[in-house]
Amino acid sequence: MLRRALPRRPEARRILVGTLLSAIGRGLTLPFLFIYLTDVRGLSDPRAGLVIGWYGVVTLALSPLGGTLIDRFGARRVVLPCLLVEAAGTGSLALVSGTASAFAVITLVAIGSSAIWSGQNTILASLTAPDERQRVYGLNFALLNLGIGVGGLISGAVVDVARPVTFQLVYLLDSVSYLVPALILISLPGVGHRIAGTGPGGGAASAGGYLTVLRDRPFRRLVVFGLVLTTCGYAQIEVGFTAYAVRVAEVTPRVVAWALAGNTVMIVLSQLVVIRRMEGRSRTGALALVGAVFAGAWLVLGAAGLIGPGNALVAALGVAACATIFGFGETMLSPVMPALTNALATDELRGRYNAMSSMIFGISGVIGPVTAGPLIGAADGRIWVAVVVGGCLAASLLALSLRGLLTSAQDGRPPAAAPPRTPLPTT
Repeated sequence: MLRRALPRRPEARRILVGTLLSAIGRGLTLPFLFIYLTDVRGLSDPRAGLVIGWYGVVTLALSPLGGTLIDRFGARRVVLPCLLVEAAGTGSLALVSGTASAFAVITLVAIGSSAIWSGQNTILASLTAPDERQRVYGLNFALLNLGIGVGGLISGAVVDVARPVTFQLVYLLDSVSYLVPALILISLPGVGHRIAGTGPGGGAASAGGYLTVLRDRPFRRLVVFGLVLTTCGYAQIEVGFTAYAVRVAEVTPRVVAWALAGNTVMIVLSQLVVIRRMEGRSRTGALALVGAVFAGAWLVLGAAGLIGPGNALVAALGVAACATIFGFGETMLSPVMPALTNALATDELRGRYNAMSSMIFGISGVIGPVTAGPLIGAADGRIWVAVVVGGCLAASLLALSLRGLLTSAQDGRPPAAAPPRTPLPTT
């Protein structure tokens, strides 16, 4: 099954190896930024939320520029320096001492990450055929989460809010991990260059630019779906999920780390099976199911907050179940979203399409952290649960409304069979 999901070209396989190794570093720090800023560096919950939200603001502001540069100069010339900047910024998080330095460092991190995701998706699209992209994007996501899970298990056993040096260590290791995909890309000199005739002097890449992308009605609908789903889904993991689990369900940060490890186990064990089951099936139907699964995960977390306080085992099981259910939804979203984006994109504007898709996470990364803290603080978190559940279900309806705007090929369905031709009467 794994061999069938692997990309045909060896260059793409090496890119996937870089994803896995760098994700281990990311997993060391992913669950703990909010806790690190508040419980270790002394920022208040609202200030920590603003710092994390500022990351989304900067990423959002720079993502369009990243897409333009990718189309003009090639993903290689954009991704490499961004990886180096990201490494410097992540390492600098170990030196944060207050609100001002937190804002400065998170700005550097955001500058680096603003074009990495869209650039890497563009590179993978250039190295894979349309019929294998959905499988490759799904495998890329599985490897990403495998690395994050391994890193999370390591950091969960190491970090201690009473010992700031443990957090400094994992941020420095995360910084080093960003150099791995950079070295792999350097070792592939023929990968990631701009498409011939689309850069300076070619003119095709700039023809229409983002206006052309925004005129694409199906892609606009996909973007709206993504904004609603990620704001009420992914954007809640670092702040909403963690804060609700610790503040309302009253579990320890270590339980949060183990819960995210369960999320990873679900993704790693089921991703390849889900990819195989999704072949030839409607992508919009899968996206609608993702919204329903995410809503169910948040309902389970909400139940943990109602029943869990005072019963550590029930709270821990509820938090872990939420993360695991959420992971199953991710196995459907991860291959479909980038595959559908690149099915709608043209080669000349592929960087911009992928940048717009990554901007979804930038926008939700602003809204989610800034609103999660106040919503969790109101009515013991019940308002937050109602908002994220309702938002995920609304995203499901948006996904279903997208189907009529796509061709069968774009939606991942086999084309409808032509009706049999009636033989002409003979005389």
